[in-house]
Amino acid sequence: MNIKGRRRWLALLVLCLGDLMIILDATVVNVALPTIRAELGFTEASLAWVVNAYLITFGGFLLLGGRLGDLFGHRRLFLIGIAVFTAASLACGLAGTQEFLVGARAVQGLGGAVVAVVALSLIMTMFTEPAERVKAMGIIGFVIAGGGSIGVLLGGILTNAFDWHWIFLINLPVGAVVFALCLVLLPREPGELATRRLDVAGAVTITASLMLAVYAIVNGNETGWISAQTLGLLATAAVLLAAFLIVEARTRSPLMPLGLFRLRNVATANVVAVLWAAAMFAWFFLSALYLQLVLGYSPWEVGLVFLPPNLIMGAFSLGLSAKMVMHFGIRAPLGAGLLLSAVGLLLLAQAPIDAGFAVDVLPAMVLLGLGAGMAFNPMLLAAMSDVEPSEAGLASGVFNTSFMMGGALGLAILASLSAARTDALRAAGSDPIAALNGGYHIAFVVGAVFAAAAGVLGAALLRTAGPTPGDAGAPVSVSATTIAD
Repeated sequence: MNIKGRRRWLALLVLCLGDLMIILDATVVNVALPTIRAELGFTEASLAWVVNAYLITFGGFLLLGGRLGDLFGHRRLFLIGIAVFTAASLACGLAGTQEFLVGARAVQGLGGAVVAVVALSLIMTMFTEPAERVKAMGIIGFVIAGGGSIGVLLGGILTNAFDWHWIFLINLPVGAVVFALCLVLLPREPGELATRRLDVAGAVTITASLMLAVYAIVNGNETGWISAQTLGLLATAAVLLAAFLIVEARTRSPLMPLGLFRLRNVATANVVAVLWAAAMFAWFFLSALYLQLVLGYSPWEVGLVFLPPNLIMGAFSLGLSAKMVMHFGIRAPLGAGLLLSAVGLLLLAQAPIDAGFAVDVLPAMVLLGLGAGMAFNPMLLAAMSDVEPSEAGLASGVFNTSFMMGGALGLAILASLSAARTDALRAAGSDPIAALNGGYHIAFVVGAVFAAAAGVLGAALLRTAGPTPGDAGAPVSVSATTIAD
C-alpha cells in the first residue's frame, strides 16, 4: 500500500473514532441516569432532559450540518464539530446543576450533528474505488450500528469504576487526539462558497421543523400523544416542513435538492433506516432496562452482556461485511441481517423474569449482533453511493436524520406501548416485576416487526449491480453507483 493509501486508512480510523465518540454520547448516559438523578436532584420527569436535550439539537441540525460541509468544506466543518463537542463534554463533566448539564448536553448535540454527517461525506470523497469504499463503509457502519450498544458497555464500566462525570470527561483526551490527527491526515478541499449560497430560508424552516418534531416525540410519553402540546408541536413541525419543501422547489441553490429522492436506492435506504432505527433503539435502550430492572443486573454486568454483539459487529466491519457485499450485492445481506435482528428481538420477547444468560439472553444478543453486522454496510452504501460528491454531505444528513427520527419516534412508541402494557398487567393483579417484563415483551415484539418490515422492503426495492465481467471464479463486485434493474 502506498503512502497515500496508508494515510487514507489512518484518516478513516480517526474519523471513526470521532464518530464513535459522538454516537456513544446518545446512549452512554442511560446507564448513569440513576446516579445523575441522585446527585443533581432531578425529578423523574426532568431527568429525561439529560437525554432529550442532546437528541433535539442533534436531530435538528443534521441536514444543516451536512449542507454546510458541502458548501464550506467537510474538513473544516468536521474540525469545528469536534471542537464544539469536546468543549461541551468538558462543560457536562464539570456540571454541578441541572440547568448547566442540560444546556451543555444541547451544545454537545449541535457539535455531534456536524461530526456525524460530515464524517460520512469525507469517507465518500476519500474512497472512490468500489472495493475500498465497501470496506470503508463497513468499518464506519460498525461504528454507527454498534455505537449505541458500545455506549451501554462503556457507561456501565465508567459508572461502576468511577462516577458519572467520567462518561463526559473521557471525551476530552479523545477529542484532542482526533482534532490533532485530523489536522494532519484529512485532505484539504475547497468548499463551494465561491459558487453557491447557503439557503437561509430552507435552513431555518427545516431545522426548526426537525427540532420541534423531535421535541414533541421525546416528550410524547410524558405529556400524552393526543395532548394539545404534542399535537400542536407536530402540526407546527408539519407546516414548517411544507414551507421548507416549497422553498426548496423554488430556490436556485436549495439546501436539499428534491430530486435526491427520485434516486431509488436513496429513498429506499432512508425508509429502511427509519424502521430499523426503531428496532435498534428498542434493542439497546429497552434491553438495558430489562437487564437492570427485571433481572437485577448491575451497570457493569449490563455492559458485559453487550460485549458479544459488539465483537460480532466488529468482525463484520473488519472484512466480513465487505466480502458479503462484493459477493452478493447489497440486497441479500441487508434483508438477511434485518430478519436475523427481528428473530433476536423475538427471542428477547420470550425471556422470563428469571432468565438465564446463556439460554435466554446470549442467543438473542448474538443474533442481533450478526444482523446489525450484516445489514448496516449495505444500507449505508445504498444511502450514499448514488449521489454526486458535491451532495455527499446532504445525503449523509438525510440518512442520519432518517435514522435519528426513526429511533426517536420508534423508542417513544415502544416505550408508550411498554408502559401501557405494564399498567394493564398491574391493574389485573400481576406482580410488579412480571408486569414490567410483560411491558418489555410487547415492545420487543413490535421492534421485531419494524426490523422485519425493513428487511423485506430493502430486499425487494433496492437495486444492486450484477457481476463484473472478468475471470471465472472472480468475486461478484458491486458498483459504487446504482444501475437499473
